[in-house]
Amino acid sequence: MGKYNSIAVIYGSDSSEWEVSCRSGEFTAANIDDTQYDVYQIFARFGKWSLVSYRRKNSMPVAFPEEARPEVDKTDFSVNIMGETVKFDYAYIMQHGAPGENGQLQGYLEMLGIPFSSCSSFVSAVAFDKYACKCFLQGTDIVKLAPSEYVRRGDDIDAFCKRAAETLAFPVFVKPTQGGSSFGITRVSDPARLAEAVNYAFSENDTVLVEQGVVGRELTCAAWYDGSAVRSLPVIEIVSQNDYFDYDAKYNGHSSEICPAPIDDALTKLIRETTVRIYSFMGCRGVVRADYICAPDGLYFLEINCIPGMTSASLVPKMVREEGLQMKDFLSSIIECS
Repeated sequence: MGKYNSIAVIYGSDSSEWEVSCRSGEFTAANIDDTQYDVYQIFARFGKWSLVSYRRKNSMPVAFPEEARPEVDKTDFSVNIMGETVKFDYAYIMQHGAPGENGQLQGYLEMLGIPFSSCSSFVSAVAFDKYACKCFLQGTDIVKLAPSEYVRRGDDIDAFCKRAAETLAFPVFVKPTQGGSSFGITRVSDPARLAEAVNYAFSENDTVLVEQGVVGRELTCAAWYDGSAVRSLPVIEIVSQNDYFDYDAKYNGHSSEICPAPIDDALTKLIRETTVRIYSFMGCRGVVRADYICAPDGLYFLEINCIPGMTSASLVPKMVREEGLQMKDFLSSIIECS
């Protein structure tokens, strides 16, 4: 019998990643142990939270047609199902992007005193913003950080681009500071195209990071707390058929994700230990994935993902399988150790 009874898996989101989030949420809900927990799937987008389906212990799932989905009462995080009020006692957050990845949803649950699967509201807010996360790690000896410049909507874009062209070596990557799945990201080789790329990134967020490109192998690793220690999962190497690991490469099969990564033991050890150190230093919870570039002069940190993708084809499930763990057991450990 688990520590919790009713698990609400929340997916959807208000961001461009909402469809990916749905796939992650559905996969997660399907793999939570239904001998231990009642599992409820909640679609949440632009303030409307509704119950998609539920599956009680050792029972068949019950789904609602879209027009008849019960609405979640956000005053106490409950739902009324045919006259019965169910108050959720745990939230498994699978929202990619706002509000589930930037700390807003975490703050709501913290105020209600409801345990959840991801990092705290503070850590989520820091980790979700690429610039804030780099600043948080700046000055530590944990990992290298590529040179970068930062700009906010309303700043003088021409002056910013001139400064960036003087301080950074091209190509550079122009990224919205908040967001995922490579939305709004552009690889820029010609400084004359930088302003265009910055304005494109503003379509996703009001702040933008321009980061000097690092040539090397792209590698990723995840970590989680298993109740006794922070543990890491096997390293994956990402080989994109495109210029970089963009949305098309991630979701349309234009990349190879090699697990375990074909790297030597020393580099594997370094990446796994670095991921554990970042997890611990930032005070993470749940499962977190960190992305890197291994260059000739060392290992560079790209970003951290506190709500990593959890579809059957996503990186973390591949790592879990390679580690020899059952997905149900893995998810149960996250739930029980939150």
